[in-house]
Amino acid sequence: QVQLVESGGGLVQAGGSLRLSCAASGRTFTSAAMGWFRQAPGKEREFVAAINRGGAGTSHTNSVEGRFTISRDNAKNTVYLQMNSLIPEDTAVYYCAARAVKYTDDYILYTGEDDYDSWGQGTQVTVSS
Repeated sequence: QVQLVESGGGLVQAGGSLRLSCAASGRTFTSAAMGWFRQAPGKEREFVAAINRGGAGTSHTNSVEGRFTISRDNAKNTVYLQMNSLIPEDTAVYYCAARAVKYTDDYILYTGEDDYDSWGQGTQVTVSS
């Protein structure tokens, strides 16, 4: 498994931006597909964005499409979530997740919680109106 540590959360006004980072330990990062999920108070955890092992493919849930962008830097063992035009409904704890993937599956995007086997501790994002 990969150890994951998120950072970059905080309090921001509506319309503002934040960039979340997820640092991964170990040499397995380049063999992992990555994802971001979030959980708002009183709600279930939901998919936000995913990037495949190869890095060329990404997916974003409809509610953040055009505002959020997932990316990865394999040299830094880090995956990012750039969040622009934030709205109060984006308030949640954001989690990074990883899944080991064979090179033959490096094009696959994983969007389900059960697809991932390593999780970070989460970082709080609060958007004020």
